[in-house]
Amino acid sequence: MKTNKKEFEKIAMEINKLYNENCLDTLKRMPDKFVDLVVTSPPYNMRTRIRNGEYTTREKSEHFSKKYKHFSDDLPIDEFYLFHTEVLNELLRVSKIICYNFQIVTGSKEAFFKIIGDFNKDIKDIIIWDKGHGQPAMHGQVLNSCYEMILILEDDKKAGRAIQNAKFNRGEMNNILRLGRGKSISDVHSAIYPEMLAGELIKAFSEKGNLIYDPFMGSGTTGMVAHKLDRNWIGSEITEEYCKIAEARIQSAVGLFSNFFSTETSIGTE
Repeated sequence: MKTNKKEFEKIAMEINKLYNENCLDTLKRMPDKFVDLVVTSPPYNMRTRIRNGEYTTREKSEHFSKKYKHFSDDLPIDEFYLFHTEVLNELLRVSKIICYNFQIVTGSKEAFFKIIGDFNKDIKDIIIWDKGHGQPAMHGQVLNSCYEMILILEDDKKAGRAIQNAKFNRGEMNNILRLGRGKSISDVHSAIYPEMLAGELIKAFSEKGNLIYDPFMGSGTTGMVAHKLDRNWIGSEITEEYCKIAEARIQSAVGLFSNFFSTETSIGTE
């Protein structure tokens, strides 16, 4: 169902906005089922590594991860699990359907395998993003990683794989998407989500005029593609430098418009 701007305003939540804050702060201000679709790719926790068979908070060799210049990406594994569990529970509350992209790396493996078990009733399917080839593994005895996973979650309390809010027809959507990596656009944020991948998900699980949310907006791909596909959007991004990159990218697609970028801690329209 399409939702117009006046209906959003009645809920006192501004749309087509990027908020420079922790996504949990944004989510707490959203009413239930406010969002039509979530499309996101959280940081991978690339710099939580193993030393002497135990987790260490940060890989001391700087060459191991340069994806984020202004973000440490090194949560202890238990904190990483608890944080994403809280985020997913909130996303299930506020949204109709969730596309949650992640890659199995050392710093996320245990957490996401546990999360898949915890949310087994909400996960309708998993889309494999086949990137075509893998970058060389960082250590010996480790497989090159050629794919990422996209959890498709829906809080409909129904068993089975049918996605109640899907917009594609029978036989139109595969659970493997073969698309290359996103191109780096900045030396401070090289983990760019591919526009084509975001577009495939947005088209498959939403309609024109729907509201798309990205709790880890990063460089702004979800907002930019949502605009190009005639959807509304909201984004959260905790790092100010990445908000500036996202702002520039989305403005390049949208053109200059007022009241776009917010670092306020409270939002709403009267």
